[in-house]
Amino acid sequence: MSETIKAVGMLSGGLDSTLAAHIMKKMGVEIQGVNFSTGFCITDHHRKLNRGDEPVQKMQNEALRLGADLEIPLEIIDISKEYWDILLNPKHGYGANMNPCIDCRIMMFSKAKIFMEEIGAHFIFSGEVMGQRPKSQRKPTLSIIAEQAGLEGYLLRPLSAKLLPETIPEKLGWINRDELFGISGRSRKAQMELVEEFDVGYFPQPAGGCCTLTDESYSDKLSDMLKDNDNRPLTPEDVILLKVGRHFRPRPGVKAIIARDEEESRFLSGFKFGRTLLETENFGGPATLIMGDVTKELISDIARITARYGQGRDADMVSIKCISNGDSSNIEVIPFAKDEKLIKEWRV
Repeated sequence: MSETIKAVGMLSGGLDSTLAAHIMKKMGVEIQGVNFSTGFCITDHHRKLNRGDEPVQKMQNEALRLGADLEIPLEIIDISKEYWDILLNPKHGYGANMNPCIDCRIMMFSKAKIFMEEIGAHFIFSGEVMGQRPKSQRKPTLSIIAEQAGLEGYLLRPLSAKLLPETIPEKLGWINRDELFGISGRSRKAQMELVEEFDVGYFPQPAGGCCTLTDESYSDKLSDMLKDNDNRPLTPEDVILLKVGRHFRPRPGVKAIIARDEEESRFLSGFKFGRTLLETENFGGPATLIMGDVTKELISDIARITARYGQGRDADMVSIKCISNGDSSNIEVIPFAKDEKLIKEWRV
């Protein structure tokens, strides 16, 4: 190339975006990485919980790690506030769960286009592979995403480029189409061959992605919350709390979250302001966060479920501390039996 060609790379840090970045660097393209934060990243949640025994791979930002490994500058752009509208009203619908993948991609690429123009880059590339995802990475959908993001002809997918229409970077000779690939489908065999070719030292495994919205359990909790709150605007706290613990819906307007371990108990206790917090007193057990207006009888039933998940499950009577509006009191309850029907009926 007679001039330095600059591209914006959509970098997640996963295997495919890692390989796409390697391909571009091999061609001598100057890369400016970009990564978008929606507020639904699993890794962000791991960092917030701060479990001491978690492997470092679960705590690190993979996009930043990739940028450091390949010496690519990276810009992280927070789109979490704007993301609510897409989540609640996706023009192109949801995937298998509450994941608005097509609308999500269009939004990110639209933002990347603005970024590209601001820094004077020539085009955008991503690690998308045709046919890898059933909704957002079909050939017609890839075309729709580029078109609606205003990037028709300027969005290069190096891993599947030979199966897609020729882009402007290829037509103008910025990129050699012969050095691109024609990978499709969900198999990672071709990618693993490229891992060897490019001597990629590290990439996250398994390649499950970082979005909680693709998780069925999380989507069920989110759907329940939206239904119960009549689709009111979500808040960052709503999103965070959906990622923690076992969720129970005793009645409309009331939610109980029971921690699964000590770290989640500590985490939930940080949200007690304006809510009710239950803590086990004379036995090891989880904390429970209750939201909504509750009666003493309902608190007692939730406390019995809390006791059921603790070490006092077989005791005749246990003590639970109840903290609400700055006041603290103890209640004595009998732990529910394992087959108590309320546990199943209330579980989200």
